[in-house]
Amino acid sequence: VKYNCIPTTLAFVHTAADGEREFSFYRNPGADMMLGKEEVDGELIKRSRIFHYGSLSMTHDKNYEATQYAIQVAKDNGCLISFDPNLRLSLWKTPEEARKRILYGMKQCDIMKISEEEVAFVSEQESLEKGVSFIRDNSDIKILFVTLGNKGSIAYYKDEKIYCGGIHQEHVVDTTGAGDTFCACVLHYILEHGLTDLTENDLKEMLTFANAAASIITTRKGALRVMPEREEVEKLLSCFN
Repeated sequence: VKYNCIPTTLAFVHTAADGEREFSFYRNPGADMMLGKEEVDGELIKRSRIFHYGSLSMTHDKNYEATQYAIQVAKDNGCLISFDPNLRLSLWKTPEEARKRILYGMKQCDIMKISEEEVAFVSEQESLEKGVSFIRDNSDIKILFVTLGNKGSIAYYKDEKIYCGGIHQEHVVDTTGAGDTFCACVLHYILEHGLTDLTENDLKEMLTFANAAASIITTRKGALRVMPEREEVEKLLSCFN
């Protein structure tokens, strides 16, 4: 058997004193760019309840086709579809192509998590509310989450707009992974409670937990491997009750 050996893409994160980051990548080619439609495990997707994707698997034609195929398999099998643009412009040929494919991604999903900066990029609108209106007018998203960094987050659900402030941490060392942690928490909540008939209290509870978990990860170096357990988030929240 012959294998084409393509290096794993590497992300290098430069962290500033306030915890904010700049990214550079070892890619072109990277193994994630080379994922083909024929390599997508459709059976795994069929057994899933939520299919989640981001824009990094759409930066090149081959992995874009694979992502489109995976989304269709998920739709055909009744999965909830979740999307996080996770924009990294340096990985795209042009900003215009990034915007076009992110717009495709948002038109496919039921759940979308997006940062304030990404709303402005995708919508090309001058205010957050105009940007959110653009997204909701051009998609069938059932619940939209906008993250605001240390200012908290907003959920847009049906006619509801629920804001929840962020939790201040004294020693922020690295914000890498905060958005992923937030997204994991809201998806977990949706898996437990469903996506129909969420109340205002449900939305507040969801955002409060997700904001708290995201704040914890900013106090640690690293990303996915330092995500907190549920008990740690609940302990933090108990300090505010």
